[in-house]
Amino acid sequence: MTDNRQWLINGRPKGRGLVDDDFKKVTTPVPECAEGHVLVKNEILGFDPAQKGWMENIGGYVAPTEIGEVMRGSGIGTVIESRHPGFAEGDKVMGMLRWQDYAHVPGGELNKVPDDELLAANLGALGTTGMTAYFGLLKHGRPQPGDTVVVSGAAGATGSMVGQIAKIAGCRTIGIAGGEEKCKWLTDDVGYDVAIDYKNEDVRAGLKEHCNQSINVFYDNVGGKILNDALAHLAMHARVAICGGISRYEQGDMPAGPENYFNLIFKRASMSGFIVLDYMSEYPDAQKRMRQWIKEGKITFKEDIQEGFDNIPSTLKRLFAGQNFGKQLLRLD
Repeated sequence: MTDNRQWLINGRPKGRGLVDDDFKKVTTPVPECAEGHVLVKNEILGFDPAQKGWMENIGGYVAPTEIGEVMRGSGIGTVIESRHPGFAEGDKVMGMLRWQDYAHVPGGELNKVPDDELLAANLGALGTTGMTAYFGLLKHGRPQPGDTVVVSGAAGATGSMVGQIAKIAGCRTIGIAGGEEKCKWLTDDVGYDVAIDYKNEDVRAGLKEHCNQSINVFYDNVGGKILNDALAHLAMHARVAICGGISRYEQGDMPAGPENYFNLIFKRASMSGFIVLDYMSEYPDAQKRMRQWIKEGKITFKEDIQEGFDNIPSTLKRLFAGQNFGKQLLRLD
């Protein structure tokens, strides 16, 4: 069997962007498969902004990372050896496979996935990304027919899902994204009613034009100034769901609170954060609904697929440069 290439954590990118030296490439022997474990050949890796936070040990909802450990990341692969009764050679599985060619994982930490045309979607629309959109909107945004739902980072993997679920719920949707191409995709393909280009338009003016004092649900993936602008246009009893804050990932500390937070009082609104892992017990039913919506054409999704083991670190960087268009994935050689 070939050696196992791995990318290790080699830096703490707190308060700055990712650099090449934050990762170290090594080659190690492929481990023997231990009792209760499964040996998986990685095929597809998924990328999320939260991975940078894991490297910084910010947040506290996952175990701290250590310098020198294999970089964490979700993946899909094929079982090549199993000493766990729930898995057999040839099964397709998903789990925290990390940045390496071969993952040696306890069977209890893996899930079988169907080897069908939606295989890669298990890292996106049917995976954590889709579940984040589903539970964040339905549990925290609580959309009602006729509501106006505004989503920041709307062309991202999560944001694009949120808008489509909101349309299924009978809402008017407005997406905030960067660049003409992404905004056109939102309105033409994803089904957003309006798209605001934050790179070339004044977001606050756009919100005033399209939903002045009428945002019933704001689903925030960005934070910073865009969150502040949205808070100025809330409707009575609005709900603000805080999913992420990609605008803060290059900063050393948490950003200052939004200046317009007092509008939560004036509008009797609520703002709540969530971690999608809190809803893991409900994943099967949600994934069944999402799969059905995809088959019915009610949900479309885009995958940005890079290639090659050596390009893994640069693929994560794409998220913070706004280069990805859809769910960021990578196929290993």
